[in-house]
Amino acid sequence: MTTSPHSSMETHPDILDMHWRHEMAERATTTPQAQAVEALAFLTGVYLAASPWIAGFNGLSTLAVNNLIVGIAYALLLSGGFGRAYERTHSMAWAACALGVWTIIAPWAVAGDVSTTRSVVNNIIVGAVALLLGLAASALAGRSTPSGAERGTSATYGAGRS
Repeated sequence: MTTSPHSSMETHPDILDMHWRHEMAERATTTPQAQAVEALAFLTGVYLAASPWIAGFNGLSTLAVNNLIVGIAYALLLSGGFGRAYERTHSMAWAACALGVWTIIAPWAVAGDVSTTRSVVNNIIVGAVALLLGLAASALAGRSTPSGAERGTSATYGAGRS
């Protein structure tokens, strides 16, 4: 009977990769900058969703519905993105930027005459804030992503373990 060498589960490439991803997500979410961006993005999304009723242009139903949907999507997209889906954080941040740009042009792009002074000023300010927060999240996600050499391989990562 021959015996095969047993390798430790700690050095399995999938386990090492999962450990690395968890470490990177934790590192990204524990910075004060990332926490501030997530909190501000959530508040921006909630405000955008409620802005037609807060700023007083809820009679413009197409823009009110647009802001409600985009605001909820924005809040869900960026809040908690670093910890839950670290690999997709960079892409989610760019999608948030697109929602910010859409918010800016929405008063002129949606159907009907919805470009009142209140709606235009509200959407330009909230859209600019959303765009800047999306860019900040993208920068934070890109900054916390190491290069392949920093990530390590199963041979270097598992070295010294038994």
